[in-house]
Amino acid sequence: MLRIGICDDSAEARQALWAAVARELEKNAVEYAAFEFSSGEGLLGWLDKHAGEIDLVFLDIEMGGMNGMETARALRERDDSLLLAFVTGYTDYVFDGYAVGALGYLVKPPRTEQVGELLGRALGALFQEGDKVFLCRNADGLYRIPKKSIRYFYSDRRQVTCVAENRSYTFYARLDDVAEAVGASFVRIHQRYLVRAGAVDRVEGGAAVLGDETLPISRKYQPEALAALARAMLE
Repeated sequence: MLRIGICDDSAEARQALWAAVARELEKNAVEYAAFEFSSGEGLLGWLDKHAGEIDLVFLDIEMGGMNGMETARALRERDDSLLLAFVTGYTDYVFDGYAVGALGYLVKPPRTEQVGELLGRALGALFQEGDKVFLCRNADGLYRIPKKSIRYFYSDRRQVTCVAENRSYTFYARLDDVAEAVGASFVRIHQRYLVRAGAVDRVEGGAAVLGDETLPISRKYQPEALAALARAMLE
């Protein structure tokens, strides 16, 4: 499923863009969900509580309050893997978009071929980003979590909790399967804990210290865990 946010202070413009986007997605049998925002401030506030719940955001550049470029910079500080596209009545801003890694831009009113091409690039980018994000699903939905924002995973029976910088996500899985999915940048330190090596500040007293949290390193995993964490700290 492709989850799309449209941020524009004009309701009419949001409706026009969404109609064009929906036509292209339905034509290609792509499942989707839509989220609309009337301001950059509103979008940022929503994402603070719903991190990882949007894949692609269309930003109008000429908005009141925070404009699209300011909003894009703030989004990049939160998530550098979120796909961004600009919508504008002018082409003067196109080069500014490269500074925030924009996928592309649409000129108002959006043309069908432009929308289709941009959505194609978005789907391709999402397909290729597997090494940068961890995908998990629970009863509330599907989440795309940048790996570098993850601190650790904690397993309790059949439930795993992903503890990230801004929030936590709980889902059903085996920690062994999670470890395989996230790759070598994560280290198993305990039957119940899998940590991102780069999130560990130090190792002391048989425990890994991550900011104000201390996680136990069990005897079973200690030799391999200590070696992997030492390598990560030296890199």
